[in-house]
Amino acid sequence: MLVGVPKEIKVQEFRVGLVPAAVRELVHHGHEVWVETGVGLGIGASDADYQAAGATIAPDADTVWARAQLIVKVKEPQAVERQRLRADQILFTYLHLAPDLAQTQDLMASGATCIAYETVTSPNGGLPLLAPMSEVAGRLSVLAGAQALQRHAGGSGVLLGGVPGVAPAQVVILGGGVVGMHAAAMALGLGAQVTVIDRNLEVLRRLWTQFGHGLRTAYATRDAIEQHAAQADLLIGGVLVPGAAAPKLITRQTVSQMRAGSVIVDVAIDQGGCAETSHPTTHDAPTFVVDGVVHYCVANMPGAVPRTSAFALGHATLPFVLALADHGLQALRDDPHLRQGLNVHRGRLTHPGVAQALDRAYLDPLAALSL
Repeated sequence: MLVGVPKEIKVQEFRVGLVPAAVRELVHHGHEVWVETGVGLGIGASDADYQAAGATIAPDADTVWARAQLIVKVKEPQAVERQRLRADQILFTYLHLAPDLAQTQDLMASGATCIAYETVTSPNGGLPLLAPMSEVAGRLSVLAGAQALQRHAGGSGVLLGGVPGVAPAQVVILGGGVVGMHAAAMALGLGAQVTVIDRNLEVLRRLWTQFGHGLRTAYATRDAIEQHAAQADLLIGGVLVPGAAAPKLITRQTVSQMRAGSVIVDVAIDQGGCAETSHPTTHDAPTFVVDGVVHYCVANMPGAVPRTSAFALGHATLPFVLALADHGLQALRDDPHLRQGLNVHRGRLTHPGVAQALDRAYLDPLAALSL
């Protein structure tokens, strides 16, 4: 199969769909890999590195999209990229369709097979292709929040860890999953006072056991969220419903009751955000202020550390990329966990969470693959 890797064109996105080592594995399996010139510069990989791994260097994105049978990316295809998709192509990337009707309609119109990293599952019920970026985003959320808390950035001027004689910042994390766990680890490491709120008591027990008495936990009720948000210096939203829109746990009224200069980092913004006041931002202009509260809502947070992110993501995606390259659509029929990643096929929505979020008809993926 001919596998294509175009450069990412989303603002300030420097990650890459395949690192040179992954290209070498694909070539070893007998596949042809075309990468756009300069695709790896953001992670420190030159065209020569890709050529040494066996790739063919394409002069531009049009060449990659025109030749490839399997397109491997990182971020959702932008409007100009969606117009290049064909019905005989497989697209493998993050999609986050639930809050993005325009993208969904374009992907359906293309007739292509579109597989979303974020809904591929694992035998233990996890999300193996979302987890690496959730780990990165969880850690970055604390660093981004710490910077936004600085006075020159619009924050209240609070240092996360405090100093002797001055209390540390209050960090509240909504969701104790992968994002929440890594955010807690980073915030505790910096000396903040940390509370994780979740509706799953087993998750709270696991975190309490892992981090000990230094971590506070709270069961997720509306009262708990409102009360802790009102005292938070930094509020991190890390909730997730796979494939579906993020629940709006932070209401506009809750934001209005938060302290001036406090910060919300909405890691769930890819799925629409968990705060009613959130909207996507970019690394070029990462924050905005509502009711005196600084909001950081960058939709591709891990893109700030592309080298770490690209290698972490590549290690997770490679087995699935190899399966798709080796077996094509049959890989989706054979592997129920990869099949969970199928969001669009031949003009049909094939993930129930996406279909429900967009109020569109849903077709079982196995039924869709038989069309």
